[in-house]
Amino acid sequence: MSLKSILAKPFAKRVYKKTMKWAENPIATQERVFQELISEATSTLFGKDHDFISINSHEDFVKRVPVRDYEGLKPYIETVVAGEENILWKGKPIYFAKTSGTTSGSKYIPITKESMPSHVEAARNAILMYIHETGHSEFVNGKMIFLQGSPILKEQNGIQLGRLSGIVAHYVPKYLQKNRLPSWETNCIEDWETKVDAIVEETLPENMTVISGIPSWVQMYFERIQHKTGKKVGDVFKNFNLFIFGGVNYEPYRAKFENLIGRPVASIELYPASEGFFAYQDKQNEKGMLLLLNSGIFYEFIKADAFFDENPERITIKDVEVGVNYVMIISTNAGLWAYNLGDTVEFISVKPYRVIVSGRIKHFISAFGEHVIGKEVEQAMQEAIENTNISVTEFTVAPQITPNKGLPYHEWFIEFENAPEDLSELADKIDKSLQKQNTYYFDLIQGKVLQPLKITKVKKNGFQDYMKSVGKLGGQNKIPRLSNDRKIVEGFPHSD
Repeated sequence: MSLKSILAKPFAKRVYKKTMKWAENPIATQERVFQELISEATSTLFGKDHDFISINSHEDFVKRVPVRDYEGLKPYIETVVAGEENILWKGKPIYFAKTSGTTSGSKYIPITKESMPSHVEAARNAILMYIHETGHSEFVNGKMIFLQGSPILKEQNGIQLGRLSGIVAHYVPKYLQKNRLPSWETNCIEDWETKVDAIVEETLPENMTVISGIPSWVQMYFERIQHKTGKKVGDVFKNFNLFIFGGVNYEPYRAKFENLIGRPVASIELYPASEGFFAYQDKQNEKGMLLLLNSGIFYEFIKADAFFDENPERITIKDVEVGVNYVMIISTNAGLWAYNLGDTVEFISVKPYRVIVSGRIKHFISAFGEHVIGKEVEQAMQEAIENTNISVTEFTVAPQITPNKGLPYHEWFIEFENAPEDLSELADKIDKSLQKQNTYYFDLIQGKVLQPLKITKVKKNGFQDYMKSVGKLGGQNKIPRLSNDRKIVEGFPHSD
């Protein structure tokens, strides 16, 4: 055992104790974060516009600061982008994380000197919590790969601009620099397919122990390794034993991954975004991720089924309930205030506060009042293919409101690795699971408003081809699990 792996264990124990200190005092921790945020931003333009000096409680905050999405905050953000200081947060941001917005075009999410450390420390702490729980630290001696965007940054009015994953690449701790892949040169390749091929060439001779990235893009990397070597990934990288992922639910990919790898590997789920690092999996045998309450982020929650009401109730963690779908609202030390991230979460536990990401408030199907969400379609798919030899590469769901004949229905566009002989049987299983989970959908099927769902096969690599066609191949880009219209699936590459 190397010195590095020996030292990792006491470091992990220290981080565990520090984490438990705030996790066991969650409400007091969030109150402290709230008061610090308000105090620090009182003299900013936003703070003056919203009378921060008179805010002493969450109730005061709710009265003065409405919930906004990016479009709502855009006038302030544009002023920051123009180079003005003390607008949303004191001084200027040190970075803008540039993201692709569906309605706003490019988004410029500020990252400040106060918020940047949490992006780095949360990922580090997730690994250290795993080491503390399992005692496994040998992997720190091997090579680690993080599939991410280019670290090349541009400057705009004195502020560095780039993708979040590219920004974070500049903060890899010195003790991991020698272990980290791909090389800087390879990481700077913009074209995703060229980059993946270069990563394959670089990693094949190495002792890979940790692989990290969004599952759909790691899958592409694994498939290219298998194609080049003719071997399972686990045979190529015999010491690969930890997969770190975020951005999407891993469960729909798990069976495919285990087939590509040839064996199960331990995994850690993260919940990062340009707007903040919100949660990570802190226990291998517990569902959900520990909500990070001590990282300069104050959380509010609105019940998803009431979100579009005229004046929905905004609550804090002390009032959340297990099993309820909430829209998560954040205020941060990067200057986002009562910001609607667009994500929906569900609490699995409140001692400590653990969440799963259940979907996107804009990504749902309610063309007929059913309000089917991402978590429900993923669970339906998972239940339907369990204990079968069916393997799914990717899928998305859209409503078919005006079919050529018969009642409307949900259309599931599925790319199979191993397709079933009878698509109608699979469709029936998925439909029954969806009816069981969603009473509105059940009522619409039983009431003959909708007919049961239909499956449309997508040709091999169809989802990759689609993402490439819209300029979103690779990086942090993800296919929405479901949509309330057919914009994504229009002209989609169906199977022959």
